[in-house]
Amino acid sequence: MTDIIQLLPDHVANQIAAGEVVQRPASVVKELVENAIDAGSGNIQVVIKDAGKTLIQVVDDGKGMSLTDARMCFERHATSKIKTAEDLFSLQTKGFRGEALASIAAIAHVELKTKPEDDEVGTQIKVEGSKVTNQDVCVCPKGTSVSVKNLFYNIPARRNFLKSDAVETRHIIDEFQRVALAHPQIGFSLFHNGSELFQLPETNHRQRITNIFGGKTNEKLVPVTEETEIVEISGFVGKPEFAKKSRGEQFFFVNNRFIKSPYLNHAVVAAFEGLLKDKSYPSYFLFLNVDPKSIDINIHPTKTEIKFDDEHALYAILRSAIKHSLGQFNVAPVLDFDRDANLDTPYDYKNRSAEVPQVEVDRNFNPFQEENARTHKTGSSSFSSNFRKERGESWESLYTGLQTEDTPKPDSDFREIEFESEEVTGNLFQPSQDTEEKSTFQLHKKYIVSTLKSGILVIDQHRAHTRILYEEMLKNITVSAAVSQQLLFPLNLQFNTHEVEIIKQLQDSLEQTGFVFSEIKTDSVEIVGIPTLISESEVEILLEQLIADFENDVPDNGFSQTDLLAKSLAKGMAVKSGTLLNNTEQQHIVNRLFACKEPGLSPSNRSVFVTLTVDELDKKFM
Repeated sequence: MTDIIQLLPDHVANQIAAGEVVQRPASVVKELVENAIDAGSGNIQVVIKDAGKTLIQVVDDGKGMSLTDARMCFERHATSKIKTAEDLFSLQTKGFRGEALASIAAIAHVELKTKPEDDEVGTQIKVEGSKVTNQDVCVCPKGTSVSVKNLFYNIPARRNFLKSDAVETRHIIDEFQRVALAHPQIGFSLFHNGSELFQLPETNHRQRITNIFGGKTNEKLVPVTEETEIVEISGFVGKPEFAKKSRGEQFFFVNNRFIKSPYLNHAVVAAFEGLLKDKSYPSYFLFLNVDPKSIDINIHPTKTEIKFDDEHALYAILRSAIKHSLGQFNVAPVLDFDRDANLDTPYDYKNRSAEVPQVEVDRNFNPFQEENARTHKTGSSSFSSNFRKERGESWESLYTGLQTEDTPKPDSDFREIEFESEEVTGNLFQPSQDTEEKSTFQLHKKYIVSTLKSGILVIDQHRAHTRILYEEMLKNITVSAAVSQQLLFPLNLQFNTHEVEIIKQLQDSLEQTGFVFSEIKTDSVEIVGIPTLISESEVEILLEQLIADFENDVPDNGFSQTDLLAKSLAKGMAVKSGTLLNNTEQQHIVNRLFACKEPGLSPSNRSVFVTLTVDELDKKFM
């Protein structure tokens, strides 16, 4: 029997490893930026073109690499982070697997420029598909610059699976924000197609959060601090009134490494129990420092999953710390009926010592001294009369001279005066005799019941109105623009950079539906016109729901984007279950529903109405 097992070539093994490490351009940004952080950089610059498909460049001012290190870094399992197996239990760096650069070089054109501080010249290396094509001496500043071009050029199938530029850019921004939040002591900048998206200076955690998510974020944050033998917790949670419909602003960092943990997320949500609206999610930026020996990071190549030794204790500590912070800063209500909030000591005066108040009294003050002195000096009271308010005449003088011969005397008997009868004998609104009999009625403020020749029709009012608005939105976006109502005062709404990018992407379609944007900044939008079907108070809720829908269901082409926009707006503007409708509104929904092209299904492919025939009703009574 012939031998069939053989050792794979290095370039094939690297391409297989790249499938796990490099999933999209955002993965390359994450790996390169983490390498720059491990190199001790003070400033890191990220430049991308065409959402990373054409170019991803990361420039840092770290310690750089020698000629030998520059060649070795592209080999598999070559790393400077660990040396023995025991080092896996005391990791203080981002990377340790030694696969990132080898995987990236296997599927792209990579150019590396690096120079240590003590060397006069640096090293330039070009790699294409795991093969070194050029190595030379170059002049460059201290640090390292890695340029990744033509990603997935030799794996066309993987390149075809990439989404649109807007979607891939969104993923790159997410990865950039995660790394930047964990390291506020490092300056970061991000450029896309020549335009600056982020310029983050060195600062503290709170200011870094504000720089990324907008200036209004500062007032929404509640600090959280807790120190135990198991974990040290620091960071911030958002106030309950600013909870959003999406999970966008939820960040866990363990030893300055971003992680995803549904278990710890449940602990945060449990701490907000009773404070959040339905289907709202709290924002949090929590930094956990634990003993590296108590966690296992080496579970997945992306290193976003971590195993803890004692998850139950961590859950309880995190939940109690957040509840304590919410109560300490009067965000959560205190269940104490005898407590007077006016008697609480402000936090600024908590540690101050008591001071005796200084009271100044003028013991020589006499309120009559000045007046008497003036009176005595002038010999009369005429001088002081200018400073006194003359007493007005009595109220009875207002009625002097009003009596006539026909009016009764004051001492007359009031029983002689006639008053208008309080009893109303007539009816101002006579009931109409020809009132039409209602053909529809509402059931439990949720269903509209109408009669048919063959039985009865039961319609879900929310789904029916959603179908009506959905087809109307599609028509407005694709055929003719909708009518807009102008606002008396512009409406200014605060969003983070990521959400503003989504609104920019949908701006043309939103304007077709009736929105009018006067200005779109990096952290806010100004609206001067809204669709006629919604009120001004519903605009922010509607846009937040729209952003959440686009984050959860990312469209990859223009038609899907238009369809998702119409679905989201229709769902947000439709009449909700539990809303009382009069007979005219009920008839309007019924008539417009059956004028739709697809009245039987909602935009989410659910039944809008059911019919019950007379025969089916008869069987119920058999």
